[in-house]
Amino acid sequence: MARIETPRPIRGTQDIFGEDQRRFGRVVDAFERIRRLYCFGRVELPVFESTAVFARSLGETTDVVSKEMYSFEDRGGDSLTLRPEFTAGIARAYLTDGWQQYAPLKIATHGPVFRYERPQKGRYRQFHQIDAEVIGAAEPGADVELLAFADQLLHELGIADGVTLQLNTLGDAETRDAWRAALVAHFEAHRDVLSEDSLARLDKNPLRILDSKDPRDRPVADAAPGIDDYLTPQARDFFAAVTAGLDAAGVAWTRNDRLVRGLDYYRHTAFEFVTDRLGAQGTVLAGGRYDGLIGSLGGPETPGVGWAAGIERLAMLLDGAPAPQLDVAVVVEDERALAEGVATVARLRKAGLIADLVATGSPRKRYDKALKLEPAETVSLRFEGEASATAFRTLRGEPRAEQLLRQA
Repeated sequence: MARIETPRPIRGTQDIFGEDQRRFGRVVDAFERIRRLYCFGRVELPVFESTAVFARSLGETTDVVSKEMYSFEDRGGDSLTLRPEFTAGIARAYLTDGWQQYAPLKIATHGPVFRYERPQKGRYRQFHQIDAEVIGAAEPGADVELLAFADQLLHELGIADGVTLQLNTLGDAETRDAWRAALVAHFEAHRDVLSEDSLARLDKNPLRILDSKDPRDRPVADAAPGIDDYLTPQARDFFAAVTAGLDAAGVAWTRNDRLVRGLDYYRHTAFEFVTDRLGAQGTVLAGGRYDGLIGSLGGPETPGVGWAAGIERLAMLLDGAPAPQLDVAVVVEDERALAEGVATVARLRKAGLIADLVATGSPRKRYDKALKLEPAETVSLRFEGEASATAFRTLRGEPRAEQLLRQA
């Protein structure tokens, strides 16, 4: 009979297990706990959307749209795309599901996202993000609250040391238009030394040239005009209110006036939490204000601000994640006590104790097997003559299982 070859996992995917899963779970648990502290409601979204949702919101010229999206035609002939990020789907739902009535809306979610890019350390083709958004709030206080949320999350996870919040302003629409025009003029004067990618971006996405990693572009990008010379008074006041709010909240930040977002719907605040502990890919959480996004999807002009972070990348920064400690091992040392063992472990679990049943293998070796699980207590069930007998042993802590079971 021919040997059946087991299918291999798809390149860029992962099976998360053991300590990796525990690290992953720590990130999700901390995110869920803190989003409740900040009164952010949980939302669930489809894994796939109409391709137009992402093509319009991310911009046809971005690398995500042109190179990285998993798009396909379904049996009905519609073009669908696996979500490469959350914000576009949230903006779509805000419009199509009537969420405007709840504005200002504070929502958060997490789950898998998909991008076809070269797999590398901490980066996969199916990966997972946590995401937080405030829609319908034009005030700088919304930016401050989101940044405080992110900062508290990093501290809760114990990874804030060595992570820096880099902050910039992109100004309002008037600011952005004036700065964009100045950048185009600057880059046009240096076309002969720009990389091919930057030449392609010059007409449609010139701000992206500022964060080019190509060594041919860096001298020109570093010499480009800064945004501060083009800020309107209103934009300057907005950024001042954000930085004052962060100072009041105790959130440390540093200015990076070269931090940009290439798409035109981004306004005012842009930010990244960065570290040098992940090599070249140093961003662990990023976001900004996108006041023009919902209008680009056909809705009314609506302010919005949000951030996202890769769960895998945050998990890589965590210290070891040991398995949960076992409270009680229930050992069935006689087959006649099996039903009693099942009932005992069920009662302990219902009382909130982490309990496991040891009832397989050699009866004489089950107790030794239980000790290898390193429980805080053991409960041994056996028969002495025709009567059942229960023995308790406390290995550490208080004898909670013994007290509970003796109350019966």
